[in-house]
Amino acid sequence: MNRFKKATGIMLAASMVFGLAACGSDNDKDTNGESSTTEKTSTETAGNTDATSNAEAVGYTFGEDTTFHSDEPVSYSMMFSDNEGYPYKADWRLWSAIKEKTNVSFDLTVTARTEYENQKTLLVNSGDAPFIIPKTYDESPFVAGGQIVPISDWVQYMPNYQKAVKDWGMEEDLKAKLKDDGKYYVLPGLWEVAGGGYSYIIRKDVFEKAGVDVKANEGNWTYEDFYDAMKKVKDYTGAKYVMSDRFKGESTLNIAAVEYGVTGGWGLSNGLVFDQDQKKFNFADTTEDFKNYVTYFNKLYSEGILDPESFTQEDDAALAKFYKGDTYVINGNYQNLADMVAKMQVPDADLYMIVQPGGPKGQLQIEASRLENGVMISQNALKKLGEEKFIQMLRFVDWLWYSDEGHTLSLWGVEGETYSKDADGNIKLNSDITFNGLNPTAEKKLNVDYGFGGGVFAYGGSAKLKLSKMSEGEKDYNDRILTLRQARKVAPPIMGSADDSEEMNLISKPLMDYVKTMTLKFITGQANIGTEWDSYVKQAEANGSTRYTDMANEIFEKTKSKLGY
Repeated sequence: MNRFKKATGIMLAASMVFGLAACGSDNDKDTNGESSTTEKTSTETAGNTDATSNAEAVGYTFGEDTTFHSDEPVSYSMMFSDNEGYPYKADWRLWSAIKEKTNVSFDLTVTARTEYENQKTLLVNSGDAPFIIPKTYDESPFVAGGQIVPISDWVQYMPNYQKAVKDWGMEEDLKAKLKDDGKYYVLPGLWEVAGGGYSYIIRKDVFEKAGVDVKANEGNWTYEDFYDAMKKVKDYTGAKYVMSDRFKGESTLNIAAVEYGVTGGWGLSNGLVFDQDQKKFNFADTTEDFKNYVTYFNKLYSEGILDPESFTQEDDAALAKFYKGDTYVINGNYQNLADMVAKMQVPDADLYMIVQPGGPKGQLQIEASRLENGVMISQNALKKLGEEKFIQMLRFVDWLWYSDEGHTLSLWGVEGETYSKDADGNIKLNSDITFNGLNPTAEKKLNVDYGFGGGVFAYGGSAKLKLSKMSEGEKDYNDRILTLRQARKVAPPIMGSADDSEEMNLISKPLMDYVKTMTLKFITGQANIGTEWDSYVKQAEANGSTRYTDMANEIFEKTKSKLGY
């Protein structure tokens, strides 16, 4: 049997130890019931991507910029999040394309997107999880149970992943994934550059008729300036409401919170904001900054600029108002905008995505991290495959999710079938296929009909790859973000022990439920900001805001050396 020499490598990044000593039992069984043996005789750095330095890869090819291919057919079990917008098909070209390249197929556990997190939790906690668990946004709940591999112990066997980390300077970004043992448990999607994210899609034609020069002003816009612009639109149109938001307001509250130095909406989290100057966490959602934040949205609400149904209606209801021309502002990302253009019921409507307005904390970029959702690896993979074949699986994962070739296949499909390349190597989607606003009148859809460009595989990649899926309008939007908005640092993780995390979770859930409830009450006027603010702050403290913050800072002080602070 082919033997692997076990590495005990350590990757040093900004004085931080990622803890890359490989783990595994010498007595693990492979899929044939044979014992897999390991020789712990060498020490290497995790950045070593020499394909032959760790092992003799008998039976498959792998390596940096090398196509993974198994001599024998291999099948790996995997969870699959089934998106209702492009529902799973067993005959997608995606599956056969991966098989042709690698000789690998999947034994899928297909789960509806809306039930994916619940099913993931059930399978992981029961010990029955498939080997590969993609589309993971938060791995924290699964760490203590011991059913997930501490993948930082194994990334030395993933040359394409290591290349991306090194070439794109991802060490600081990866700190956010560390747990109290100095390890991380998910392989995040890695982007060379950050994305533009969500912002406000406006009827530019209406704003300009109302006297607002959008392009001339958006670079310096604050939320107060945006309010002034929407007020002009309301006065000009006589509309009942200027903005009727989708996502139940969660995205709008999230992106505005960044500019006010607080947390809200999708980014509510634990209410903590890290002060990079003082190097400590503060509970932001009881501060004057938070008071100003909810006061702003209360002003939009009370003056009839923001539709009261924004926080309760489903997406389709908000979109219908926008399509009909009843409202002129809605939240979304650029793919949303691309989908909306063809559905507008107003002739010559000019849709435009503005750069997110700035606020009291500056003109900040919303998307601070270059990490995407990622892939967890179940301990079942190590137990059932044995170490050698487990590493072989990691080589495949490394190729599919982290190599340029794997990225391109997942996103665009097969050259000559779904796309071509020009003389400069730029990807051109076939004219009879539409995707992400490209070729909008084409009958075939890249994700629906072929399975490419889906969220389970197609995330992460180079700047060139990111640009390849953008229309000229989206490229312009991203350029404006990078030109007009300031990058911000990512907050460090709170690397508490399992006991710490349990205690903090017991505090955080009721505390943040209260904050979320009161946020909406303040915005909608059900609670008076002027007379009920002090009691809100006292109740948040009674619910543990101070204790939670103190614990976070105590943990940070104990672990900051691991994080390079």
